[in-house]
Amino acid sequence: MTEARLKTDLWIRAQIRLCDIKFIPAVIARRGDSDAGLVMIKRNRLDGTFEVYARTTALDGSQAWRRATGPDPVREDAACAVIDREAGFDPDIWVLEIEDRDGKYEFDGPIIA
Repeated sequence: MTEARLKTDLWIRAQIRLCDIKFIPAVIARRGDSDAGLVMIKRNRLDGTFEVYARTTALDGSQAWRRATGPDPVREDAACAVIDREAGFDPDIWVLEIEDRDGKYEFDGPIIA
């Protein structure tokens, strides 16, 4: 039996609210399928660099995040290229863009790879 999950649009709205509470600016940069679209987080480090994370499933079935732009921050054009490439495979993706210089945003699962 599979675990019940929140609809993606509800999860996104909850993340925006959590960001509001911590005074982290967050916007929906791309809307996807409201029920089950892939989620990507584009973190603006406010120093000209960005990180993109994609929600994934770990080997044990739990929710996790992968560094879609690799281990090091990248320029915005490279971050957008990663998102555009993913959208080419899956047009139903969501992108939540946050401004997070200090790394205050807390992911709801471990960051893998």
